[in-house]
Amino acid sequence: MDQKRLIAAIAISIGILLTFEVWNKAHNPAPPPAVTTEAPAAGSTAAVPAPVTPSRPGGTPGTDVSAAAPATPAQIITVNNGRVEGRLSARGLTLEHLTLTDYRETIQPNSPLVTLLAPRGSPDGYFAQWGWTAADGRTRVPDNDTDWTVTGGPLSATTPVTLSWDNGQGQVFEAVVSLDTDYMFHVDQRVRNNAAEAITVLPWGRIRREHTPPLAGFYILHEGFIAVQDGRLVEITYADGKKAQTGERRAQGSAWDNDATQGWAGLSDKYWLTALTRADDGVALRSAFRHIVDGTADRWQVDVAPPAAVTVAPGATANLATRLFAGAKEVRLLDRYRDNLHIQNFDKAIDFGWFYFITKPFFYAIDWLFHFTGNFGIAILLFTLALKIAFFPLANKAYKSMSRMRVLAPKMTEVRERYKDEPQKMQAEMMALYKSEKVNPASGCLPILLQIPVFFALYKVLLVTIEMRHAPFFGWIRDLSAPDPTNLFNLFGLFAFTPPTFLHLPAWALIMGITMFMQQRLNPQPPDPIQAKVFAWMPVIFTFMLASFPAGLVIYWSWNNLLSVAQQWYIMRGVAKANPKPPAQGGAVTAKK
Repeated sequence: MDQKRLIAAIAISIGILLTFEVWNKAHNPAPPPAVTTEAPAAGSTAAVPAPVTPSRPGGTPGTDVSAAAPATPAQIITVNNGRVEGRLSARGLTLEHLTLTDYRETIQPNSPLVTLLAPRGSPDGYFAQWGWTAADGRTRVPDNDTDWTVTGGPLSATTPVTLSWDNGQGQVFEAVVSLDTDYMFHVDQRVRNNAAEAITVLPWGRIRREHTPPLAGFYILHEGFIAVQDGRLVEITYADGKKAQTGERRAQGSAWDNDATQGWAGLSDKYWLTALTRADDGVALRSAFRHIVDGTADRWQVDVAPPAAVTVAPGATANLATRLFAGAKEVRLLDRYRDNLHIQNFDKAIDFGWFYFITKPFFYAIDWLFHFTGNFGIAILLFTLALKIAFFPLANKAYKSMSRMRVLAPKMTEVRERYKDEPQKMQAEMMALYKSEKVNPASGCLPILLQIPVFFALYKVLLVTIEMRHAPFFGWIRDLSAPDPTNLFNLFGLFAFTPPTFLHLPAWALIMGITMFMQQRLNPQPPDPIQAKVFAWMPVIFTFMLASFPAGLVIYWSWNNLLSVAQQWYIMRGVAKANPKPPAQGGAVTAKK
């Protein structure tokens, strides 16, 4: 196999993959505009996962029981644990607002804080709610307009809140809400039956999004419904949700409606997550995803409930304890919840992808170096250097083979010229030459093959981990997860001109192209003129291709090229010493007398 043809094929394949990624991002369908009309009550369109009989007096999730909003304002419980600030409404038992105090919308220091949850009826309506369904059709249960009696508060990491409501029929409903020091809410729903007859009710929890959010639009990044059901990861994008379901009907299949003794279900954004899970080991929950069409608006809902309604005998109490995660997808935090709270595969809320077994260890290594150096960019450079050292024996062998190929170039050219009209004979002589000189023509591809999984793993780390979000490097790079903002076509900001997107050519992409050109010059030149032209244009193609990629990835590629240049130069110098060029043949020409 000809070495240059194989390397060219691999390089072109990488180029196709990267081009597809850039094209996909640029051509992702634009998200629908946010809905500004008044959204229906959370209970108006949400059928609970288990089949029940609707009950208008009880205000089931499938029934809108309020003809008009009450005149008196709802009692609001302040939520604050240092990492989140928000509001829990005592009317309808709804977590209606939540702001993440550690994160801002942009890199500007005065940028607004990230708002995760917003009230029902607002353009960005997104909330969590807990309630009951009257499965027996006669028990009066709380609804969206129920004003609960509040005991305790405000809600913090040290102060829980108890909400209670007497239905006047002998039943008292309670919900004890607590919050840890991060993003996990704990809600214990209880009902005490003080009447003479048994009742049958179904407790439930839900997450409701009143609009389709703006999407990052990366093909390799999941955004939409997400769940783990008995160890199996389920991911359904918003686009697939629209195809699979219309109106209020649930899509068929376990991916949409499932009993799970373990697991969780929620809505995932690039960096943020809302998810419901059970809080008691051994208690099964049934989860369901819903795409609800209301006029021109698309609404998205996640429901959790027991597999069947609960019968509460006279004098008895029944309860359901659930947890709600609402916050940033921090790697170590999700790992801790997975281990300490026994939430199965909770760390997979971060979309590390198919290379999970490589990507996550890479993140941990870079994150450790970050805590050692204080700069994620420096951490990436040190991590790349460590990989170079670890793979040095393999790369050393490959570069030595490439250097021998360079030494053999004159002989290879001679064989090609001698047998240019006999392709089979030429191939046989070339293989004999490789064997006699102990050279593997395919070994030069090893450095590229090693770099491919590293490249994609680092790409995932930069793309999906919130730890890399807004992480600065030096100089003009203030966010390693975003493209380099400079541009050659306005002389790096000298002129007040914004070039079109396809002319984005930042400084670090140029540095990457130069280092790639330097590395290419150290490789043996292909004898085939067509291959030589392809290789000559590769640095230019990759310079434009990587211009829109995260700056951290381009910095990695540039640094890797520089290390490869140094390594190749060192190895080639040693090979040259071991294989000195033979002296020129012939001598002085004697003139014929």
